[in-house]
Amino acid sequence: MIYCGIDWAERTHDIAIVNDTGELLAKRRITDDAAGYKVLLDLLAEYGDTEGNPIPVAIETSRGLLVAVLRTGQRKVFAINPMAAARYRDRHSVSRKKSDPGDAFVLANILRTDMHAHRPLPEDSDLGRAIAVLARAQQDATWNRQQIANQLRSLLREYYPAALDAFATWTNGLCRPEARELLKTAPTPSRAAHLSRAQLQAVLKRAGRKRGIEAEADRLRDVLRADWAHQAPLIEEALGKQMLALLIQLEAACAGADQLAEAVEEAFPRHPDAEILLSFPGLGIQLGARILAEIGDDHTRFADARGLKAYAGSSPITRASGKKSSITRRWVKNDRLNHAGYLWAFASLRASAGANDHYRRRREQGDWHAAAQRNLFNRMIGQLYHCLQHRKLFDEQTAFPTQLAVAA
Repeated sequence: MIYCGIDWAERTHDIAIVNDTGELLAKRRITDDAAGYKVLLDLLAEYGDTEGNPIPVAIETSRGLLVAVLRTGQRKVFAINPMAAARYRDRHSVSRKKSDPGDAFVLANILRTDMHAHRPLPEDSDLGRAIAVLARAQQDATWNRQQIANQLRSLLREYYPAALDAFATWTNGLCRPEARELLKTAPTPSRAAHLSRAQLQAVLKRAGRKRGIEAEADRLRDVLRADWAHQAPLIEEALGKQMLALLIQLEAACAGADQLAEAVEEAFPRHPDAEILLSFPGLGIQLGARILAEIGDDHTRFADARGLKAYAGSSPITRASGKKSSITRRWVKNDRLNHAGYLWAFASLRASAGANDHYRRRREQGDWHAAAQRNLFNRMIGQLYHCLQHRKLFDEQTAFPTQLAVAA
């Protein structure tokens, strides 16, 4: 057996090839371009890499052009956690020395000694990978939009509390087009207090509002003309200019999140697993795409439901040493999948009577809200694993049997 380790960097990559006795057969430094990738493939072919029997490769990342080139064909690529690689480095030297060629040698030896303890990258389809790119980008755009909205809210609290009170009844608050259009028209509370009823109606129409324009304009007029504390005029104008600069970022973030959401809505329904995912209560297109993005469509990736639950961070972990033993939540997990699972469990409380009953029972047994949500997510992701493996849709009676629930 021949094993390859790659220590990747921005401009160059170090390659190490070892045999099954740990002997270093070759080492090379390649550039991060097409010429360097060809040198790598030629080097692997020189030591017996073929299409039917490719050489396994260990690298500390799971994305990028280099990984895409290595994943062609049937080659197994192992994405080694950098923290794990650092622990393996101490097995070869106690002086804590470190070098890029040495790290490549360590990665190759990880496969030589413990390849069975590491999992190769899943063999997801191209459509599944594309959905993963779009879903993760949309999730990042949503988080970025919320971060900018929080910054804007903090700024408005310093000089423009009337705007926050006016937007309090709206879903998504500052991210709504009406809120952004109003702030653009009146960046300071002094200007907002002089807006007429007709001007407020025009603001709502420009934002795309179709119904209840007159009543909403009257409500906004009353709120903005109420008695509020004010900053000094010069300071108020300066804060208004700062707010407009931040508003430009918020509008760009909202537009990006909306465009990516449309792309997800177009790509996700074409996937074969979409029907199964959407059959579960609480899962829509966006949340279902996030779940699919993290678990992938390679149904052999997880040996059983327990592996998927541990990967999602929904199952508890036991720490025992001597007479001490504790059961706690998992901290090492897929954070994106865990976040999507929390939203999924929360949304399922209204969409499924069985899920709601399960959550209530956990609360009655003493679980806090987050623990009960996590337990519900743990149960439902196990059901999802079963449905994906057997190509079945979600069934409420099978998932949460009424008679068993009453008996419990």
